[in-house]
Amino acid sequence: MEVLTQNLVSIILPTYNRAEYLPRALNSILNQTYKNWEILIIDDGSEDETLNLVKNYINNDVNIKYYFHENRGAAYSMNVGMINSKGNFITFLGSDDEYLPNHLQLRVEYLLQNENIDLLHSPAKIIGNQFVKDKNDLSKNIHLDNCVLGGTLFGKWDVFNKLNGFKELNYSPESEFIERAEKIYKIEKYDLRTYIYHRETPDGICNNI
Repeated sequence: MEVLTQNLVSIILPTYNRAEYLPRALNSILNQTYKNWEILIIDDGSEDETLNLVKNYINNDVNIKYYFHENRGAAYSMNVGMINSKGNFITFLGSDDEYLPNHLQLRVEYLLQNENIDLLHSPAKIIGNQFVKDKNDLSKNIHLDNCVLGGTLFGKWDVFNKLNGFKELNYSPESEFIERAEKIYKIEKYDLRTYIYHRETPDGICNNI
């Protein structure tokens, strides 16, 4: 792990066969008002045109990095991103989701102004079905506002490092991570919908549980 760069945001973007949607996600980062970021694209074994698409972005921006491994799942990919991150803040973006332009700036400013807070998560602007399976009872549905949305996690590098990242669960590793984190860290739900969560993707993880 290299020395952390002051106020650099490491954006971990796991992806698997999402070449159709990746430009939307990546362009939403390029359009951020806050510019001190790096993108770590973690390719979980894609067999589509992901690599060729990503090459175009890498050639134009040294702050975009690409990692490939055989299909291992979302938790493994997020951990690969965490291990290779250089920023003192870590956050995530689903490869078929996007940020509003002020997403990063508002969160960096909030954590700098509230140094006692270690980790944020937030509700999202939801496109499509607003309900998912309850991780505690898959026979029930729960509104996404009552869930921890992995893409909205934004926190200090130390939180992710000391907790050794995410466990490889079939469903909602982010919720399990939060349950461990809240025992030792200050976590806050930041009630600002600047993350756009696209649920209309037919083969999304939450749509296939």
